[in-house]
Amino acid sequence: MNKSFEQKFKTIKEVKWSLISFLSVIFLLIAAVYPATQCAAQSTPPRSLLALSKAEHVLAIIDPVTLKIIARVPVGSDPHEVIASSDGKTAYVTIYGGGSLHELSVIDLVAQKPLPTIDTRPLMGPHGLTFVGSKVWFTAEGSKSVGRYDPATGKFDWCMGTGQDRTHMIYVNSDGKEVFTTNVSSGTVSILVESPPRMDWVQTVIPVVKGSEGFDVSPDGRELWTAGSEDGTISIIDIAAMKVTRKIDAKVLGANRLKFTPDGKRVLITSLRSGNLFIYDAVTHQELKRLSTGHGAAGILMDDDGSRAFLGCTPDNYIAVIDLKTLEVAGHINLGGPDGLAWAVRP
Repeated sequence: MNKSFEQKFKTIKEVKWSLISFLSVIFLLIAAVYPATQCAAQSTPPRSLLALSKAEHVLAIIDPVTLKIIARVPVGSDPHEVIASSDGKTAYVTIYGGGSLHELSVIDLVAQKPLPTIDTRPLMGPHGLTFVGSKVWFTAEGSKSVGRYDPATGKFDWCMGTGQDRTHMIYVNSDGKEVFTTNVSSGTVSILVESPPRMDWVQTVIPVVKGSEGFDVSPDGRELWTAGSEDGTISIIDIAAMKVTRKIDAKVLGANRLKFTPDGKRVLITSLRSGNLFIYDAVTHQELKRLSTGHGAAGILMDDDGSRAFLGCTPDNYIAVIDLKTLEVAGHINLGGPDGLAWAVRP
């Protein structure tokens, strides 16, 4: 190889390696900047859809306008239900474990980060929960009880046993003086009423059917509807009379959650067994439609104006969006094993 050729070859190699080095630096700069611009967390909108993922162990914060997940915040190992504080800044998640666990995960929805968890012991297996009167009310299935946590003091300030098996879901009146629960394995509904003047609490246990889990109180406060997963019977309770006044042989097998529409005219029931959404007329007690949503549906949440319903379709790894005017599936939000749903609204 002559000297002139060697010099040219050396020059080409130097230029080549200089170019590679230059491109490497550019690539590293792009790699550093691109994720920061593309993956930076979006701010939580004033009105957010909260959805729990059992598969991913996260709370997804979703923009209800775009239906895009804007943040995923880690929660405990077996999340089931979620609720937001009245100011929309904090979310609480029950960590259930089939009645064996004892935590509430707490999430800062503005900063989109987990806060220190709340240990519910000796109340075991927290499941259903709601936020009323600036306090977190929850069922403790493993302890056959309901409890109440005060975020202002960081203490549990009330609890009451039901003596029933699998005290599961909960509804609390706006004044905090009546508590309703379903007791799945006992096949009962408990109504707990604060009784003046000593502020004792009195429980009335109403037999329904076994497997009654999801339930709701009508917007006018007159009726409680619950559906049994075993035989699919819907039981209707007159709250003033505290007794079952009607049973509907609906055959909603695998019934999981039940919700009234905001106007109280219709009742939505999901089935984890069939994946169907059953829609009933609240006055005539007739089935209006049976809509397939996939292989199984659980949590139900609706827009305040009654235009849409969101269903946590756990086996299908998506949230189904239902148009309540057409009663058709209008879209999906992909999320691993979704279940509990809630709104978070900041004033």
